[in-house]
Amino acid sequence: MQIAPLSRFGLRAAAAVACAGALGLSLGWRRSPPATRELRVAAAADLRVAFGEMVAAFERAEGARVVLVFGSTGLLARQVRQGAPFDLLFAANESYIADLERQGGTLPGTRTLYAVGRLAVYTPNGMRPPRRLADLAGREHRRIAIANPDHAPYGAAAREALQRAGIWHAVEPRVVYGENVQQALQHALTGNATAAVVALSLRAGQAGRWTRVPEGLHQPILQAAAALRQSRDPELARRFLRFVVGPAGRDVLQRCGFGLP
Repeated sequence: MQIAPLSRFGLRAAAAVACAGALGLSLGWRRSPPATRELRVAAAADLRVAFGEMVAAFERAEGARVVLVFGSTGLLARQVRQGAPFDLLFAANESYIADLERQGGTLPGTRTLYAVGRLAVYTPNGMRPPRRLADLAGREHRRIAIANPDHAPYGAAAREALQRAGIWHAVEPRVVYGENVQQALQHALTGNATAAVVALSLRAGQAGRWTRVPEGLHQPILQAAAALRQSRDPELARRFLRFVVGPAGRDVLQRCGFGLP
């Protein structure tokens, strides 16, 4: 398995960073074993933990290599439309897959709803976790991190939840943005924010407290995927889709905090 940076991944293959997996192990370089087949998977950043585990199992079963590119769904979808050589797109909002399908950018019959995202407030150790979302309006929260709502579905859900809680206008001047949920969480992990409203699925291995955001405060985060028209290995792409929504994949998704459709 390899993780390639979105910032360098365009029409040419990027130099990839090897990942030690989903259990919080340190990153390091390693030589990839020879593989006759390879998938390039563009995935929403909330899937980083789940796919670290899931992809390792798929590679062992199939003898293939999977290159993962994580980012915000909106930016990944833009790269797909520009012709980036991805085989699959796993979006954090089904509307992006529906749009690509209407534009003829997906393989027929592959649009798949695979998970329901859950929003949570992360607070570092030493900070009192909020009992309710409105508590984020308190003065102790000098900076609140969310993903950019313009192209990150979890950022849009976070903003909607803060609006419905009646505190958006109070906290908006204190909001700091990440390009995706992983970067938003990083603001809180590094002390640049006192709280982050992000995906619950990123909680593995993180010291601190996680508080679920009531689902009634935002529209459902329905996450969908599809194999792409430009896939170089449509058969293997379909097999990976089936793996994600099969028993092994669903077990990983549930353990990582996702709901199932």
